[in-house]
Amino acid sequence: MSTKTPLSIIRNGVLDENPTLRMVLGCCPTLAITTSATNGIGMGLSTTAVMVGSGFVISALRNIIPEKVRIPSYIVVIAGFVTIIQYLLKAYVPSLDKALGIYIPLIVANCILLARAEMFAAKNTPIPALIDGFGMGLGFTLALTLIGSVREILGGGTFFGIQIFAALASILPADWVKALKDGQVSPAVILILPPGGFLAFGIVISLMNKFMVSVMKVTGAAKNPHAV
Repeated sequence: MSTKTPLSIIRNGVLDENPTLRMVLGCCPTLAITTSATNGIGMGLSTTAVMVGSGFVISALRNIIPEKVRIPSYIVVIAGFVTIIQYLLKAYVPSLDKALGIYIPLIVANCILLARAEMFAAKNTPIPALIDGFGMGLGFTLALTLIGSVREILGGGTFFGIQIFAALASILPADWVKALKDGQVSPAVILILPPGGFLAFGIVISLMNKFMVSVMKVTGAAKNPHAV
């Protein structure tokens, strides 16, 4: 049973064991739908809702589910929440549902959910399991949104659908604005194509790893002020 505080559980999902940038899980939706920041945040929040609900229910039923059928049972619970989220998107955000397409139903097969169900929810009480689902989902959402933002800005010249260069025209040097208007500078379209997904994914992972090394150095120095 987990003895961690709620804050440490959330930090674990966002930073220490970020499912996408540290554990490199859920690569299929990460590479497929992060052509824009909107898609990234939509997919991330949908997955977070499923992780929170399924983690809570699986934890609550952990002493009832027979050992031999635990994985099929987890899948049934996850599929139930995925169905709810899919119908909510169809009803209230049809444009996002259309953009994400088949990847919403495929949340059922996302290895992040099964991993957390097996490694955390099945071994802890419902509230920590709910918090763990939220932390992991938040980490997944931040990763997808970050990758989607990089690809959208550099590959499409927009951010959440807003023309970024036009919005910055008033603060950019005049020769830059002229070059943009004349078409001398254009977005790197490859970043919104499949190869660009791998490129952006690799860049963001390397930056995340560098950031975590810096954090560990700082926290290590804070714990041991005499460390060199």
